[in-house]
Amino acid sequence: MAWKKHNSSITEFLLTGLSDDPHIEALLFVLFLAIYLLTMTGNLLLLLVIKADSHLHTPMYFFLSNLSFLDLCFSSVSLPKLLEDLLSDKKTISVKGCLAQIFFVFFSSGTEACLLSMMAYDRYAAICHPLLYGQIMSTELCVGMVLVSWGVASLNALIIVNLGVNLDFCEARTIHHYTCELPALFPLSCSDTSIAVNILLGASLMHGLGTIIPIFFSYARIVSTILRISTTTGRSKAFSTCSSHLIAVSLFFGSGFLCYLMPPSGGSLNLLLSLQYSVVTPMLNPLIYSLKNKEVKAAVNRTMRKYLCFS
Repeated sequence: MAWKKHNSSITEFLLTGLSDDPHIEALLFVLFLAIYLLTMTGNLLLLLVIKADSHLHTPMYFFLSNLSFLDLCFSSVSLPKLLEDLLSDKKTISVKGCLAQIFFVFFSSGTEACLLSMMAYDRYAAICHPLLYGQIMSTELCVGMVLVSWGVASLNALIIVNLGVNLDFCEARTIHHYTCELPALFPLSCSDTSIAVNILLGASLMHGLGTIIPIFFSYARIVSTILRISTTTGRSKAFSTCSSHLIAVSLFFGSGFLCYLMPPSGGSLNLLLSLQYSVVTPMLNPLIYSLKNKEVKAAVNRTMRKYLCFS
């Protein structure tokens, strides 16, 4: 992907950030530093517990460990730069750095969308076909599903970042955002962006619907199966096995769809949705899966006892 000659006049963009008040920026720095540390700690601990406890070496937790790794990557794409900018008077990012950020945002979020879709299929197999679960969710299938997730997201991210590479930038270089997002670059371009906007919308819809439709059908079958369970205890137990996943899906897809389908206004609602999608959700995922999951709680206790005894 080569740069066009008339793109060379712009070497960096200016970010407006979240605020221009130094006192508010100082408070935001403390807040987002705490969020970043919590995200790193929560996801790393979840990875450690899943790795250390043999009871969690199942398909569900194999997908969850991949999700935790992706959340580490996802939050690291934009948060360190945001923290740096909150301490800086001039918030700049190079054009190549901006495009790299766009690629990794789409890559990590796209892979996470695919993983959440495949985790829904895992819950469908566990609840609707419990006796055949081990045969259906074989190790080969699980590894293959994860590799497909990474591959599809990589291809989608390459297509989307190529839209940014082919944009012509003339004089305007202020991005009304705290991070580089492709929709925020369109108003800065002096070339016709209508085709790029349509391709971005089409790619986002195809990827989004391609991952959320399997989730919808999986849960339609799950709900149908749960309603046929005769006892209240049985229904409650079956539902509890997928409640954490439902919360994670709602948080991720709800804010993600709104963030990319709304016009890139740079307004407060747009910024809040982006923050919830890329900053808050990666922090909440390990909490959702640990606080609402008895198996993870038990595994944490076993792991802590094992390490304390070892010490």
